[in-house]
Amino acid sequence: MENMKRGRPVKSPIRQNIIELLFFMKKGYGYGIYRNYKTLFPAVTMRSIYYHLKKGQETGEFKIHKIERERGDYSWGVEAEKIWYELGDAAFPMGNEKVKEMFEKR
Repeated sequence: MENMKRGRPVKSPIRQNIIELLFFMKKGYGYGIYRNYKTLFPAVTMRSIYYHLKKGQETGEFKIHKIERERGDYSWGVEAEKIWYELGDAAFPMGNEKVKEMFEKR
């Protein structure tokens, strides 16, 4: 038992699914990724998507493309920040057929 690692595993099926989505989307922001994720994969919380986007930045699977500030009438105020992500050098998309079909139909 001395070789057992503690904490979450480095690889994640959720993060791999996000990689598959971004491979076809090219770029996406958190909520947009979440909406697409919900249509294809098992239920996940928006908080979990944001966690994996942040963790994926640390592992090099995702990188920030740009950050936008959008004005509007939101429940939390008059401005929203959209962080747009794209695949990083450590991302290895496998070409998930379900994801490919969804984006070909659009």
